[in-house]
Amino acid sequence: MTRAPIKEPIAFEDFEKLDIRAGTITSVREVANSNKLMKLVVDFGDHTRSILAGIKKERANPQEIEGKQALFLLNLADRKMAGEISQGMLFDIGYADGLTPCLLVPEMPVPDGARAG
Repeated sequence: MTRAPIKEPIAFEDFEKLDIRAGTITSVREVANSNKLMKLVVDFGDHTRSILAGIKKERANPQEIEGKQALFLLNLADRKMAGEISQGMLFDIGYADGLTPCLLVPEMPVPDGARAG
């Protein structure tokens, strides 16, 4: 793997704007009209969200992440992709570096909706 350069510094106040929370993936389904997107239904304790993730080609069995806890960015504006609305972003590690991606997960189970930072 070729190491990417570190991005430009940001102010701590910019980091504090990100709402990163743990959630449990309760469902993983294909998105019609997309060859890469999967629709994740994620439980955040007090609500669920539909989050689209481009994991269809990254994993032999995308449904293997059902029941797993992961980290998600929640305060992105809703985005329509392939006719579906995504209400956040899944964090994973590796894709940007050409590696097989893996979920960014808490070290131990935490309550759904617990915030990072």
